[in-house]
Amino acid sequence: MIAGGGVGYRGRFAPSPTGPLHQGSLVAALASYLDARAHSGTWLVRIEDVDELRTRAGAVDDILRSLEHFGMEWDEPVVYQSARREVYREIIEALLTDGAAYRCACSRSDLARTGRPGIDGPVYAGTCRQGIAKGKQGRTVRLRTEPGGMTVEDRILGTQQQDVGTQVGDFVIRRADGFTAYQLAVVVDDAEQRITDVVRGADLLVSTPRQRYLQQVLGYAPQHYAHVPLVLDPSGRKLSKSLGDAAIARKSPLQTLLDAFRFLGQKLPGPTPETLPEFWSRAIAAWRIEAVGKARDPTDTL
Repeated sequence: MIAGGGVGYRGRFAPSPTGPLHQGSLVAALASYLDARAHSGTWLVRIEDVDELRTRAGAVDDILRSLEHFGMEWDEPVVYQSARREVYREIIEALLTDGAAYRCACSRSDLARTGRPGIDGPVYAGTCRQGIAKGKQGRTVRLRTEPGGMTVEDRILGTQQQDVGTQVGDFVIRRADGFTAYQLAVVVDDAEQRITDVVRGADLLVSTPRQRYLQQVLGYAPQHYAHVPLVLDPSGRKLSKSLGDAAIARKSPLQTLLDAFRFLGQKLPGPTPETLPEFWSRAIAAWRIEAVGKARDPTDTL
């Protein structure tokens, strides 16, 4: 059964415009695109530029042109998070009014000093949970969490469990600089775009239970998740647009796609395709998400 009940498969690729598309981004886009097309579904592109300070000039155009160059076609207009600030603001204000969220005056140094170690940084100590101390002002907005296991079924990695309240704690949904936090923006956008299936890099796996928790608070339908292996550099570090890792070469798009397809553990029977349309036709037919990551060494690089 596809999440979202009756909507049909709707997938998305949601890059941050912090630099040009690199090999790791292409692998995630390829997996997302193939999974959507294999289900005769809709595939969308969303630009996650909610943090406008990190957006690099020209990056959006480069990403979109690169996707087109490799033959990936999106089915609806591109959505930009930077155009949705008011939507996020209204939802955060509603959460504050309902008591599901609260303003917090603590700084990063406060959190480092008072928080205990968690799975994704220090766990907030709850200093402002009952109100901000006299003489201090709110810096961020946090979502209230409670202890209790959150289970997420991943189509590649299997059952994932995390106690958000204990292992992460009350997490930020509006940052001190006024920008909406990624966790809230992605949940709101996926719901409004009626996304049923999220196929993305494994670096975001640790965030998924937080997003599922927020979906429950907001009354949103859950998605299906699948987290694909990361492309690492020779030192074992994840490739990053913001760290200036090399943009993907466009001169041999067919070979680049074939390499990424194999990296995902996929097999393409028969002779090597000679054109991009042939690759896409055969790759969509051959796509098996259950094979992702099972036919390769996790330390391989592309």
